[in-house]
Amino acid sequence: MCGIVGIVGTSEVAAQLYDGLTVLQHRGQDAAGIATTDRHKLRVHKGNGLVRDVFDAESMRLLEGRVGIAHCRYPTAGSEGADESQPFYVNSPYGIALAHNGNLINTDALRREVFEQDRRNVNTESDSEVLLNVFAHELDTQKALTPQSVFKAVEGVNRRAKGGYAVVLAVLGLGLVAFRDPHGIRPLVLGKRTSPAGDEFCIASESVALDVLGFDRVRDIAPGEAVVITARGELFTQQTAPSDLTPCIFEYVYFARPDSMIDDISVHKARMRMGVTLGEKILRLRPDHDIDVVIPIPDTSRDSALEIANVLNVKYREGFIKNRYVGRTFIMPGQGERAKSVKRKLNPIPLEFKGRNVLLVDDSIVRGTTSRQIVQMARDAGANKVYLASAAPPVRYPNIYGIDMPSSEELIAHGRTEAEIEQMLGCDWLIYQDLADLETAVAGPKHVGRKFDSSCFSGEYVTGIDPDYFERIRQLRSDDAKKKRRIAS
Repeated sequence: MCGIVGIVGTSEVAAQLYDGLTVLQHRGQDAAGIATTDRHKLRVHKGNGLVRDVFDAESMRLLEGRVGIAHCRYPTAGSEGADESQPFYVNSPYGIALAHNGNLINTDALRREVFEQDRRNVNTESDSEVLLNVFAHELDTQKALTPQSVFKAVEGVNRRAKGGYAVVLAVLGLGLVAFRDPHGIRPLVLGKRTSPAGDEFCIASESVALDVLGFDRVRDIAPGEAVVITARGELFTQQTAPSDLTPCIFEYVYFARPDSMIDDISVHKARMRMGVTLGEKILRLRPDHDIDVVIPIPDTSRDSALEIANVLNVKYREGFIKNRYVGRTFIMPGQGERAKSVKRKLNPIPLEFKGRNVLLVDDSIVRGTTSRQIVQMARDAGANKVYLASAAPPVRYPNIYGIDMPSSEELIAHGRTEAEIEQMLGCDWLIYQDLADLETAVAGPKHVGRKFDSSCFSGEYVTGIDPDYFERIRQLRSDDAKKKRRIAS
């Protein structure tokens, strides 16, 4: 999971790209980069770390141009090194920089094609650099630089690439290009504002970036759609592949900010509806429950927890104080780092726990390490009983479209019953959201029947997968594999 932004302005855009990245920092804390162009030269600055650490006054001053793209990286398997920070750049044809959110599931085959057939070299292990070279080759075959030639190139990318991808590119001599995979797995939204000098456009992973930068949200970019915005502010769009909208449901569960709209659905309202359906399930299973208080595990579960408390007619309380200077534990690179960070990140308020039967609410349970420690924190703070509710169903399968969930063996729910998970977590009762309820809650009343990529819960992958793919995932994503790569580097 990463954050991407692209802007075509009537004045310098580097500062706006920086601000856009800071708003999307929750999507990736590992590396950041910006590329800008003034039609004649493309400038790139990137590095490992938070946005505020990668850029200083001098680097920002060098990023001249009225067209630009930006990226903050989430460390997916194989993309943890300094060389994998984005945007990536190639100088043939024309000069192209790319920022990508997602994951290709046929990277190995594409890498061979790029080298053997396209005669292009890929220098890193990143699938994003492979994707850039595929696009560059397809554009080169068009022998022209026009919106129509770009659309033909994206058609070629869609034929060859398999997986989830939302992409922004800066193309010298043209402007900004953006496209989204045919399933719309990863989000991408278009914004516009009018200045005295003309129309300006912004494309970003989440609508919150548009809000902060002062752009009006126009619409989500459709699955399989490509967008070209010239340096003069001319907008061209075309459908480049059949559309089958199945956005990643985990965006609504965990990754996206609550103040974002994704595919015309409010993340905030989706999480509230998750709480309602989960509260109703609790009442069905235990109409005579003895829950005294509902406490969210901050931050993502707050909306759901508040609605659960309303449904149960019990108190809602903030029981944990969060240290906001510690990163999101889910996206930390190693199990040891995640385990150490939990106590640095959360501290209980004993008055909210002492002598009470507490229902803790989390957005999801992935490895279970954090949940187990938090349950113990609640007991140590004096809770009488500790119940745990997950606003999402059991995570039993890896996500292969850009969220670095571990191999199946490292998922606490994989191959286990809910009773077994409850025992491992040490809680007095564990309750999960049902998948059908989650999908209904996210779709809401305006999008009844909408399909989602819920593969990490169901094991059903919208693109299909090769039989040996999960073994390759295990070799890449297990904590042991990541540890070996860090030692080797």
